[in-house]
Amino acid sequence: QVLLVESGGGLVQAGASLRLSCAASGPPYSTYAMGWFRQAPGKEREFVAAMSRGGTTTYHTDSLKGRFTISRDNASNTMYLEMNSLKPEDTAVYYCAADIACCSVKAADWWYWGQGTQVTVSS
Repeated sequence: QVLLVESGGGLVQAGASLRLSCAASGPPYSTYAMGWFRQAPGKEREFVAAMSRGGTTTYHTDSLKGRFTISRDNASNTMYLEMNSLKPEDTAVYYCAADIACCSVKAADWWYWGQGTQVTVSS
């Protein structure tokens, strides 16, 4: 059983930056691929970024490349999402996810989920 806890969300103005964190506990952290998804009101949960178990391979959705960056620190069992130049359309609940398999863009393929952290970007 993997427990994931997100933090770092908040209300910011357009153009600002935020760093989300996802702390994991349970089986060895390096066993799992990790990912970030987001869900805006009335929309489906969408893939943001993912990283392989060892952290050697990353995936970012094309529309967010250059603004969002995923990283992980296996020593501290923590994953991060650095978000820059935030836009109002980035407003969503951001979720971290973990799975043995790497790294599907489909939310249904990920087994473990955090509770989410709200990011609101005002114009």
